[in-house]
Amino acid sequence: MKKALVLSLLLLSGCADLSQYAVADSNASAKTKMRACLVSEANSRFQTGTLFTKSISATSDELVSVCLKKLALESAGISQESQSTASTIIQNLKNFGTAN
Repeated sequence: MKKALVLSLLLLSGCADLSQYAVADSNASAKTKMRACLVSEANSRFQTGTLFTKSISATSDELVSVCLKKLALESAGISQESQSTASTIIQNLKNFGTAN
């Protein structure tokens, strides 16, 4: 129900500037961080034209899943940059292994 409400609010806001809701500082509550992540993810998908490719329920489930993962990694001290670095290392090792 809450997930549908978030998406509904996004739809009702239409072209409104959502950037103020897509950011939460490090001292914000978990609820505030989740809301900021959901707004950011939904807005990103809206901008790329992928927000409405599935049902609202399926899309909201995806958004919640993505944000839960992001917030869990953040709270564990693993940033997106760390994930990117790890991916680069793995790709380099894979390329090295196939070059032989």
